Amino acid sequence: MESRINARETVLEMLLDVNRNNAFSHILLKKVLDKYNYIDEYEKAFIKRLFEGTLEREITLDHVINKYSSVPVNKMKPFIRCLMRMSVYQLLYMDRVPDSAVINEAVKLAKKRKFSNLSGFINAVLRKISTQKADCMDDVSITVKYAANDLLIESLTDDYGEERALQILEQSLKTRHVSVRIREELFKSEIDTIFDEWDRNGIEYRPVGEPEYAYELINTEDISRLECFKNGLYTVMDASAMLVCENANITPGCKVIDICAAPGGKCLHAVSKGGIVDARDVSQHKVELIEENIKRLKAESVTVKIWDATITDETVIESADILIADVPCSGFGVISKKPDIKKNVTRDSLDSIIMLQKSILDASWRYVKAGGYLIYSTCTLRKAENEEQVKYIEEHYPFETEKMQTVFPDDQHDGFFIARLKRIG
Repeated sequence: MESRINARETVLEMLLDVNRNNAFSHILLKKVLDKYNYIDEYEKAFIKRLFEGTLEREITLDHVINKYSSVPVNKMKPFIRCLMRMSVYQLLYMDRVPDSAVINEAVKLAKKRKFSNLSGFINAVLRKISTQKADCMDDVSITVKYAANDLLIESLTDDYGEERALQILEQSLKTRHVSVRIREELFKSEIDTIFDEWDRNGIEYRPVGEPEYAYELINTEDISRLECFKNGLYTVMDASAMLVCENANITPGCKVIDICAAPGGKCLHAVSKGGIVDARDVSQHKVELIEENIKRLKAESVTVKIWDATITDETVIESADILIADVPCSGFGVISKKPDIKKNVTRDSLDSIIMLQKSILDASWRYVKAGGYLIYSTCTLRKAENEEQVKYIEEHYPFETEKMQTVFPDDQHDGFFIARLKRIG
């Protein structure tokens, strides 16, 4: 028998890993849920909610703690800081968890980890917050309300105005469900098999609308155990990301090069549409992620290699009917899934990502045949990384824009940008 885990202590260790080692939260969460795959769905959901929520609301939580604590958050030991944050998150945002249980468990964890001398302090601050919840958020700034870095707010406001910026920030705090792409080449009987398995496992599902093979799964935290997923009948992919291949004019037999392909969603979507795909990314780890998905989906007509997209591959000049350039970006369209972005963005990081995007475009545009297409996409909403980069392409290379689309985040879509450019001459 597997031993039961302490969910709160597990989350605390994860938060410490992020705090001390700058671990990527989404990668760390997957690793932990895979490790403890034997625990029930409720416990997985609790770990996911508490971990992601604590990170997502960090700026807000620090404001509340500082309001009632004699010791500022930034002066606390890392263990106490993470313990206080996750405890206050439970008090303010997890209504089904009794306040008394939150406080008692926090004190127990402190004592277990040799912080008995601080148990009185922890108890007092948490009880004070518990009894004064209604006053915690009085007259707070936009930064505190949405737990967002000032630079993020400024960037969104400059690009879209205050009303749209606040809508994006409001959306970032809503719960997002798992989105999947059912392989469009499946027979109806195979699709029915997927639906039957979801029904048997109590998974609520609904179509996103466009594309027609995009579905949202409501009450599940782990689909990796399901046979249809393991057999590659569908894969996790946001509906916005599916629009890349929807807009790429992929026809059976055409050559597709995907230069930043990990974890493989778009290149495998291209395979579903009949493309012969050359998928590549910068590291062994990223290539392994692509290969895992290729194996699971039993995809043919796709090869994978390690290649730095900022270096021109002379062997594929003018060979591609379609070049997919889903480039690294600031990620402002996926802040609901990657809350680290909301607090960690800096001016230097924003400037450097633009230079990286241009380096990738400079190195790879010549892969496209005359009459072929460059599909430029990002999961950010920054115009400097989107419309202005498309303008850069038109000014420096022989391309003309046929279509541009910005998808703003909603309950079923990430924020996303896609442009289709045709090579001329």
